Amino acid sequence: MRLGVAGCARALPLAITLFAGFGVWAPSAALADKPYIIANYPVEARAKNAVAAKKRAIADGEAAAFRSLLKRLVPVTAYGQLKRLSAIQASTMLDGYAVRSERNSSTDYIASLDFIFTPDSVRKLLRDQGIPYIDNQAPKVVLIPIFLKAPGAAPERKLGAWGESWKGLDLRNTLTPLNLQPLKGVIHPDTIDMLRRGDSNAERIIATEYKSELVVAAVAEVDKAAKRLHVTLTGRDAVGPLSWRYSYILADNDIVYAMDYAAVVSLGVLEGRWKSKQAVSRGGVAALSGPAIPVAIQVSYDNIADWYSIRDMLQRTSGVGDIREEAVSARGAQISLRFPGGGEQLAGALVRQGLSLTNNGFEWRLRRNY
Repeated sequence: MRLGVAGCARALPLAITLFAGFGVWAPSAALADKPYIIANYPVEARAKNAVAAKKRAIADGEAAAFRSLLKRLVPVTAYGQLKRLSAIQASTMLDGYAVRSERNSSTDYIASLDFIFTPDSVRKLLRDQGIPYIDNQAPKVVLIPIFLKAPGAAPERKLGAWGESWKGLDLRNTLTPLNLQPLKGVIHPDTIDMLRRGDSNAERIIATEYKSELVVAAVAEVDKAAKRLHVTLTGRDAVGPLSWRYSYILADNDIVYAMDYAAVVSLGVLEGRWKSKQAVSRGGVAALSGPAIPVAIQVSYDNIADWYSIRDMLQRTSGVGDIREEAVSARGAQISLRFPGGGEQLAGALVRQGLSLTNNGFEWRLRRNY
């Protein structure tokens, strides 16, 4: 993003060192779940020497990135519960970090880092505190940034500054990953106007042209008379039809700043919609906040490779913890785990993954839906 760090960078005559590879990254980070990576995070600090400045910047960055991670995972309605985690040291949850770029002088340090947090540690922390979280990613959505210099103006065909605002975000590790695409020449201005009005016919047009059912247009138009940047999100994301509009103040006529801020908010809207849907499908935020209940399960499968696949899906299901393999054979396994709300809530969480969890009155049985 171009907020904060960029302004400071312009003011300081710093030597620049760009790294083609990675910096400090723990070996297990390669296996970390994507939502637990806060990528391209800006850090900066000033101290009596370069070493102290770097140490302070990274420590501050760890704490800030951890707060961003928690807000990514936790539903908005449960943000108030995050106050209970204020004393947690981010470093205890960190698996490592990677250096994308850094600039330093004798007293200043500015960098862009990827912070990789340990999924199991964060999950356990949230479960122990009874804080609901969602960490499964939505299907990828095509996002088309469309910029209008004025209401009714011809749209830009390149990504441009509005596209750069989106590119500055972590579009890969977000809960709602996005595939950024420029506006195609075949999309006529009247179609853009239809999108702004939320016309479903326009949504079908862009879905056809981009060969995807999941396409969202982010239309940003400058209204100099009102000193506003109007942003419309329209199309279909992983939740369903979308039509959302908000206006941002052009403080000091700084359009770039307004676009950067609008992109952050817009991504938050997409993530919020996904988290809300996931929470509802699992019995609501209250159910996810409840205590983890032990569940004993008899798993049936075709072969050991199939069992490994099922076990992997269980491990990646939000809320599942303390998985224990009591017995494993060629066609079945007896396991135990813990899940908020118990087996009934877990059954709802697994059905979307093609797994059927049922109770015959004596025990829970898990198998694939064929």
